[in-house]
Amino acid sequence: MNAVYLAAQDPTLADFGKDPWWLVLGKIVFAFAFGLLATLLGVWFERRVVGRMAVRPGPNQVGPFGLLQTLADGLKMAFKEDILPRAADKVVFFFAPTISVISAVTALSVIPFGPSVSIFGHWTPLQVTDVPVAVLVILACSSMGVYGVVLGGWASGSTYPLLGGLRSSAQMISYEVAMGLSIVAVFMTAGTMSTSGIVAAQGDGTRLSLGGFELPTPGWYAILLLPSFIIFFIAMVGETNRAPFDLPEAESELVAGFMTEYSSLKFALFMLSEYVAMVSMSAVTTTLFLGGWRAPWPITLWAGANDGWWPMLWFFGKVILLVFVFVWLRGTLPRLRYDQFMRFGWKVLLPINLVWILVLAGLRSIEDWQTNDRLLVTAIGAGVLLLATLFWPSRKKQPKPSLQEQADSRPYGSFPLPPMDLQVPPSPRTRRVVAEREPANVVAGSESREV
Repeated sequence: MNAVYLAAQDPTLADFGKDPWWLVLGKIVFAFAFGLLATLLGVWFERRVVGRMAVRPGPNQVGPFGLLQTLADGLKMAFKEDILPRAADKVVFFFAPTISVISAVTALSVIPFGPSVSIFGHWTPLQVTDVPVAVLVILACSSMGVYGVVLGGWASGSTYPLLGGLRSSAQMISYEVAMGLSIVAVFMTAGTMSTSGIVAAQGDGTRLSLGGFELPTPGWYAILLLPSFIIFFIAMVGETNRAPFDLPEAESELVAGFMTEYSSLKFALFMLSEYVAMVSMSAVTTTLFLGGWRAPWPITLWAGANDGWWPMLWFFGKVILLVFVFVWLRGTLPRLRYDQFMRFGWKVLLPINLVWILVLAGLRSIEDWQTNDRLLVTAIGAGVLLLATLFWPSRKKQPKPSLQEQADSRPYGSFPLPPMDLQVPPSPRTRRVVAEREPANVVAGSESREV
């Protein structure tokens, strides 16, 4: 029995498709409930953490520690008036937020929450399903989620939502490339696209003997593939439209962006999709780079750390840590300009990613791929990031022209400039009144000169 128990800990593709219908239904309900509950708690968590960073309490009145504040806000949204713009495309306007929510929740179906466990006498993986190309399913869900934002902005029949939708489409195209190249490094190292296989590949870290001491070699791809992990996380923030990359809903420029014309439950669905996507992508990052449900060191010193139901605790802890990083970024960094955002994606992330993939492919082509090579990959990856940071070309700052030079360089009539003596010009009404009185003043002045 012990041998069977140990063999069932690491799920494989052959372990899926054998569960009874009630167990499959239970897994689906659990994944959906996890996404919904994580959204409710995620909003509360973000408001509390940002409040702490801003030296204020945050929600603390409704329920213990303000835990029911998000539920109260959801009920308030449900009873608000649902307004449909006259120029909107009614069908697309209605289904756009639904597309975003479904895409975000579907990504959780291929995420391994834990190893194989016994549920009412049935050995089953703590995962809804797995396929040989599970990571491509996640990328497809991420891409489809942007369709909800783009269609919602287009179907609103208004200028600001349309601009927000166009920004979201350009943002997805730009950062999906960097995200895909980051995952290529994971494929090359793990040798599989299955999420359960990638988690299993991160658990085979060996020990290196140096001078009589045994040092653990990196097993998590966040350490072994450090450049890919950093670029993937940055691209993930851009994919989920979170600050400082929340340009599709920039309230300082576009009122509320693609959500400007939405209200009531449809507005709540867009908020739900944003937080579900944030939790889903945190779970994806945990699976691809942080060892999935495997316990971190030094918890692994305990022999039963990765057995039974304990791995779910480690998995949820890693997801909460990544969600905290999302909130931390929002409370720390200002929003980028659109040109800065696109330049960063195409001219910084993409070249570094391509160079790193070439370096990794060259190292993988070596015949003797042993423990020392794993440490070599980590060192080279850190070196690539350091060199890119130190020697990346930056634009030379031009001397700022004087105010007179700026005024002379602009064509006449382009836009009004303040006077050089900083006197406020008269208002249009004042100029109109002076123009009406000017003929009378001219006549009076001529008469006085004749006298």
